Amino acid sequence: MTTGEMAPTVSGLPTSLRGTLPGRYYTDPTIFAAEQALIFETHWFCAVLATDIPAAGAFETVQVGRESVIVARGRDGAVNAYLNVCRHRGARLCTEEKGAVRRSFQCPYHAWTYGLDGKLIAAPNIGDMPDVDRVEFGLHRVHVREWLGYVWLCLADEPPSFEDTVVADVDERLGSPDAIVGYQVADLKLGRRIEYDVAANWKQIVENFMECYHCATIHPELTEVLPEFADGLAAQYFVGHGAAFGDDVAGFTVDGSEGLDRIPGVAEDQDRRYYAITVRPQVFINLVPDHVVFHRMFPLSPTRTLVRCDWLYLPEVVDSGADIERSVELFHRVNQQDFDACERCQVAMDSRAYARGGVLVPSEHHIGEFHDWVQKKTD
Repeated sequence: MTTGEMAPTVSGLPTSLRGTLPGRYYTDPTIFAAEQALIFETHWFCAVLATDIPAAGAFETVQVGRESVIVARGRDGAVNAYLNVCRHRGARLCTEEKGAVRRSFQCPYHAWTYGLDGKLIAAPNIGDMPDVDRVEFGLHRVHVREWLGYVWLCLADEPPSFEDTVVADVDERLGSPDAIVGYQVADLKLGRRIEYDVAANWKQIVENFMECYHCATIHPELTEVLPEFADGLAAQYFVGHGAAFGDDVAGFTVDGSEGLDRIPGVAEDQDRRYYAITVRPQVFINLVPDHVVFHRMFPLSPTRTLVRCDWLYLPEVVDSGADIERSVELFHRVNQQDFDACERCQVAMDSRAYARGGVLVPSEHHIGEFHDWVQKKTD
């Protein structure tokens, strides 16, 4: 591993328990830097909701690993992405988080100017430098894919197969490549977005999302709607399984009251069920019959993670002004409860009591596979 030998874990455990990563994996800047370089900068990263950059010139800047990336819609309607670094002297080209330009991005330092496709189109005295190739000295491009209505980026020179990584994570969890199709995620519309600044390492958040051993303790509203979660087994523990709504629950809402019209493509066997999917390294997708909750994580430091959570509904639901508050409130409370738990764990990661890690009970053993994945990627 770039940060040292394979991590030691708790030894001599009973067979029902499995060791976790040691505490330093959640606080060590060297380990975090290795994850930024070898995971977030080499894998597909879900960056932007495509409808957030609706027209030519609209852009967002996104932090992917150690790099700032500009994601912009071109004049041809296609999405382009490039490193937010001027090719002249390395100045940060764009400091705004989002916005729109008419035709180009101009460096505020020496006025090198780039088209929406990243090509160098102007610079002071460039006419006196006929040997400067405008394409070669354009912005460094980043690989782009659009899927499920989101823009995914990969900073690697040779990106991994999107189908064998991102799509495979979804298919393997749901048990079929067709299972997500009926939710029409790319056709849904943003109804609400809430951002959470979480004082915890990104892995704490992934681990929490993957298990439900904590659900009976900290999620009273969720276990009322999904009674099986009180038994401690997350939906992700089983391939293709969706947690069933309680018999007296009408909808996926904070009080179990009636939700909204079912998304037309959702199959009968998917109705009144909740599916949770982890897409490595930084996406959670939550599917229920009438909406989708989509989380994107942006690791900012070893001990801080920004989480953007989108609630997506049928366009007619959003456009009609229908009441979505009860459905938003359910997962908003779940998020707050989860992130409070992650922060409670984070403050103990430097304790000598956690120097060799903790343990996973059987219903959490699948988290060990995530730990193995992290270690393998950073070896």
